[in-house]
Amino acid sequence: MVFLQIAAKDLRSELRTKESLNASLSFAVVILLLFSFAFDPSSEAVAEFSGGLLWLVFAFAGALILNRSFARELPNDCLEVLIASPVSGAQLFLGKTVASFVLLMTIEVICLPIFGIFYDITWTPQALPLLGIFALGTWGMTILGTLFSALTVNLSLRELMLPMLLYPLMLPALMAAMRLTTILLAGNAIAGNDMVWLRLLIGFDIIFTVLSLALVETILVR
Repeated sequence: MVFLQIAAKDLRSELRTKESLNASLSFAVVILLLFSFAFDPSSEAVAEFSGGLLWLVFAFAGALILNRSFARELPNDCLEVLIASPVSGAQLFLGKTVASFVLLMTIEVICLPIFGIFYDITWTPQALPLLGIFALGTWGMTILGTLFSALTVNLSLRELMLPMLLYPLMLPALMAAMRLTTILLAGNAIAGNDMVWLRLLIGFDIIFTVLSLALVETILVR
């Protein structure tokens, strides 16, 4: 599929330079380290906000990756060439979303064991459910973030504008991801009333994926 070829192109480009990957990973590790000094890792309070802390780190690190999604095409007018090519806007958008998703999931998978070490939290028994929640939350972040990256790519203050647009709309998904991650890190299963948060996260992903694919053509040709 064409969108997979675009995603592979973006991933190869990022792996050659490692600009976004190194910056995001360094930022995430430094924030986790700083918070580990601010809070007592052995306290019960850490377990209560562990999911919130993780997703705050992911959200801020994700902005660094998402900002580069369309910006890497600006040199030599590559973006105009891609838009003028026979590739549909939806395929272009989806390819860049998949590339950002893979990069951000890589950051999260690396940060999870570091988080466990810094905060003395055992996460391995719930590794698969945690990765599932990470994937759902990260998809929502990347689908919206890539859309706003396309919208702000030609702005001189795009590094500032993207987070300002992204974070308010991400609140429902972030709240759900934080709550579900906290439950899993506490060693509990997602059941009962907590399923509402899971349905909210899945619904958010579906709704904004459909809306983004419907709007991307208008944004790219504006």
